[in-house]
Amino acid sequence: MANTDFKAFSFFQKKAKYHLLPFRFKRIDDKYLLTSIVGEYLFLNPKDFQDLHNNNLDLSGDVYSQLLSKHFIYSDEHSAQLDVLATKYWTKKSFIQGFTKLHIFVLTLRCNSSCAYCQASRKNMSSDRYFDMSVETARKATELMFQSPSPSITVEFQGGEPMLNFEALSEIVLYSEELNKKYNKLLDFVVCTNLSILEDNHLEFFKQHNIHISTSLDGPKELHDKNRASQYEAACHKVVERNIRRSQEALGLNAVAALMTTTKYSLGYAKEIVDEYLRLNLGSIFLRSLNPYGFAVKTVRAIGYSEEEFLRFYKDCLNYILDVNLSGRTFPEALTTLLVRKMLTPWTIGFVDLQSPTGNGFAVTVYNYDGDVYASDESRMLSEMGDQTFRLGNVFTNTYQEIYFGPTMQLIASAGVAETLPGCSDCPYVPYCGADPVRHYATQKDLIGKRSTSTFCQKYRGIFDYLFRRLGENDAQFEEVLWSWIGERTLEELRLTGDKNAKFL
Repeated sequence: MANTDFKAFSFFQKKAKYHLLPFRFKRIDDKYLLTSIVGEYLFLNPKDFQDLHNNNLDLSGDVYSQLLSKHFIYSDEHSAQLDVLATKYWTKKSFIQGFTKLHIFVLTLRCNSSCAYCQASRKNMSSDRYFDMSVETARKATELMFQSPSPSITVEFQGGEPMLNFEALSEIVLYSEELNKKYNKLLDFVVCTNLSILEDNHLEFFKQHNIHISTSLDGPKELHDKNRASQYEAACHKVVERNIRRSQEALGLNAVAALMTTTKYSLGYAKEIVDEYLRLNLGSIFLRSLNPYGFAVKTVRAIGYSEEEFLRFYKDCLNYILDVNLSGRTFPEALTTLLVRKMLTPWTIGFVDLQSPTGNGFAVTVYNYDGDVYASDESRMLSEMGDQTFRLGNVFTNTYQEIYFGPTMQLIASAGVAETLPGCSDCPYVPYCGADPVRHYATQKDLIGKRSTSTFCQKYRGIFDYLFRRLGENDAQFEEVLWSWIGERTLEELRLTGDKNAKFL
């Protein structure tokens, strides 16, 4: 007699009206947020979410159509959607193409400021010129940089205060332009400077070679000078303001950008900080939190704050900035712009912290003053603190292949794909986030890290929660402002064209 305890496999199969594609979800208030593997999102009420799970959606309804068009499901009669999904996934990960695009040259460790939150382990002005990059090292690093297969390269000069070694800076620019006659890459130059020793000849050189300036401005005079105290009185607010205006006049408004670093003294001054950027005609503001490197590690108790405090400050700033934009002045918050570009468009961004596979080494390389090569600026900072885990090699002793295909890069790659990491693999925000193994190693001594206690995770999860909650409210004005930032247009231009994606077509 046949055993009837077990049913045939066909008994458990059911005719699917549609098939689920991979997606992640979380409850936000009274709705479910769903995000697809290419970062498209949709809010569902509990009933529709349950119907989706039970394969019981109304095939003629709007919910079914939205789920289908946004790649949460597919049906046999719409199989071409899988090809579209593959194309979108390729587009989202296209930052990998070409390999390393951002190349940072640390021209010197010497600096004439003594900022409490400095992450660069600076040296005093009186320190030996040993801490300056030599012309020979500069040329050797430039030659290594041009071996990158990327068709576009951004060269960023950092320090210390990089203008203290203008000889190396100018040599790298001129040698890069000479080599580029052969390689024909798209070259961009940025100097990160406190603007304390800016001379007319510097500005003339920047103008001739289309070099942009990135500086630091922490807010109005009292706050800036408290955060960025200088024993040389060099980078005080008065000097920075004067040289921002000189640079804008010489190079144009769009060639000068600034970012602020949030300390505990910044909290409660959201409006005043934003107003200072507006007063100086700076085109945007980047709300940056403290980093766990360099001198900032030693001073965190004095100037630090919790992630909850930073998130409150971020929201206060963003809400005021939104009001500024709605009043008629286009003024983006740069971090939010990067995030919503990933959330609302199929396009990628170049922000190293939020890339998967990680941007460490794959998107950025740092050439230290002594010729050592690192996977990121944070990697170099760790080395200055005595930990050379992420040192890739040296421009004089290692080949391009040894540097980029050696054991250190293999180590970084092993923890560099967020979609495979515990705590990230099932997070609805992973399409917009990054792995950042260097930061997790620095803070938790573990490249993979524990997301439950990760300050990186707490910060970005809090920001994404807030942005998605606002998007879920279907606030048309809020979305219009975000789209104007993404498209680099005014609200008036956006409303006149009626096409949010015009810049990308």
